Amino acid sequence: MVAGNTKRRWYILEFGTIFATDDPLMESIDRNSTQVGRAHGIYVNSALGGSDLHLLMSLVFTNKEYNGSTLEIQGADRFIHKYREVSVVSGTGKFRFARRYATLETVYLHIPGSNAIIRWNVTFLHY
Repeated sequence: MVAGNTKRRWYILEFGTIFATDDPLMESIDRNSTQVGRAHGIYVNSALGGSDLHLLMSLVFTNKEYNGSTLEIQGADRFIHKYREVSVVSGTGKFRFARRYATLETVYLHIPGSNAIIRWNVTFLHY
């Protein structure tokens, strides 16, 4: 957490709380699998009831042929649901001008610690 309402506790379920992220992207949910990149971005709790996040994310690839390429993601992350979709709005390098959507699946969620494991399945088109 990097910012929030100064009169309230900074918490994943609190409207206005902002999180910055620089998390590993792994081939699988196994922490010993190969790292293929980093997820750089921000989450903002953007629902008055605290149930939704808005995410702006750059998936920055560091592996082999995709090294330096990115996918740009944004959308409403209704994290209380196991499955949800967000938009792939662009990309760079091998993914230049990518468009479509990504499906997020919550594999693990620990709300008190603001910690989660999310499986990404990205479907996109090149133009």
